[in-house]
Parts: sequence; structure tokens; C-alpha cells
Amino acid sequence: MAQAKKPLAAVPKPGPGQVAEIVTRLSAAVPAPKCELDHRDPWTLLVATILSAQSTDRTVNTVTPVLFEKWPTPQALAAAPREEVEAVVHRTGFFRNKAKAIQGASLAIHEQFGGVVPREMQKLLTLPGVARKTANVVLGVAFRIAEGVVVDTHVMRTSQRLGLSAATQADKVEHDLCGMLPREQWIDMGHRLLLLGRYVCLAKGPECENCPINEQCASRIGPPLGTWQQRAEHFGKLVESRGQAS
Repeated sequence: MAQAKKPLAAVPKPGPGQVAEIVTRLSAAVPAPKCELDHRDPWTLLVATILSAQSTDRTVNTVTPVLFEKWPTPQALAAAPREEVEAVVHRTGFFRNKAKAIQGASLAIHEQFGGVVPREMQKLLTLPGVARKTANVVLGVAFRIAEGVVVDTHVMRTSQRLGLSAATQADKVEHDLCGMLPREQWIDMGHRLLLLGRYVCLAKGPECENCPINEQCASRIGPPLGTWQQRAEHFGKLVESRGQAS
């Protein structure tokens, strides 16, 4: 039976040793985390990430093949009739705003950056529809540049439950994570926390018994099953199988 939620401020902050153990266990579970948004280059990743807001990667991955077949370059997408773009991205939700954003970003990339997605945070943030989460995804996944930690709803939830952050705003959660994790872990640990939230640390009915970091989590609602290595292996296989099915 699930216990009552602890107020965020009441979740104890893990010490350096606990944080290091969290990193060790999640790294063992998912040694090379991958973005589950299908893409072929930085621009297609940027567009897919914008479309993923308030949607699922699986839904976006059914939309982008059609989108990029019809308009394979930033210039082509920017020049497309808006109503046609809206029709293609309709399934991702908020389709009018998203169509406007991906066309605006594509136009800026074509006109201001010579058709090349910029590799600097400040330049990315000038693009329509791009905030820090999207910029961090592009920089981290496409270029392996660690400017911050990707914070989406899954990362926010897992960070709060682990006591890594008591903040409720994405930028503050990111600030806390950057201060707690070594810079070389920002990219991959962000993805691991995201995958943990997507497949194990669920918003409703978290599978604490199968979590490889159960022992480090003050918010756990039940004891672990087996060794942490067995749970890490289970988590890794779950990520691999779900990723292949997305």
C-alpha cells in the first residue's frame, strides 16, 4: 500500500556518498543512454524536441518521418504552407503553436545561421520555441556539449523524490543538479534520470521494488527485490526493449 507523499522540503538531501552511489548504479543500468526521439542530425533533433513538449516520444516518432520526408531541410520546412505543417504535427498536440515554432526556428537557422544549428546555448535560445530544456537536449545529444542538465517532467519527479532538488521550477532543478553532479555526468545522468522516471519511477504507481537505487531514495514506498545489480539489469533491459519499440 502506497504511503502518503512527503512534502518536497521534507525529503532529505543525499550526501556526496549517496549521490556517487546513485551515479554508479544508474550508470551500470544504462551505460550509454540514448535519446528516444528519432533524428538524423541536429536540426531534426531540434524539431523533434520542440514537438515533444506535452507529448510522448513515441507519438513524435510517428510524425517526424512524414514531416522530414515532405520538408527535408530547414529552408523547405520554413517555406511550407502553415496549414500543411499543422496537419502533419496535429497528433503531437498544441499543433498550431508547434507548427509556428518549428517553422520559425527553421527559418532562423536558414537565414541567420547558414542552415546549421548553432552549438552555443545563447544562440539556441534565440530560436522560436527553444528554451533551456530543448537547447540542452540538442547540445548534449547532437554535440556532446555539457551546458546543463535536461530537466523534463520525469527528471523533475525523480530529482524531487531522491532529494536532489526540492525546487518545482525546471531551471532551479537544473541548477541544483548541476551543483550536485560532476560536469562530465550532466548529459548522461540527465538522460538516466529521465529514463528512470519514464520506466520505473512512475508518476502513479512507482515500481520501487524494481528500482536500482531504492536504497538511496528516501521517498521509496516499499523494499527492493533482489540485489541492486539485478534491478539495474532489469531496468537496463526495460529501457532497451521499450526504446526499440518506440
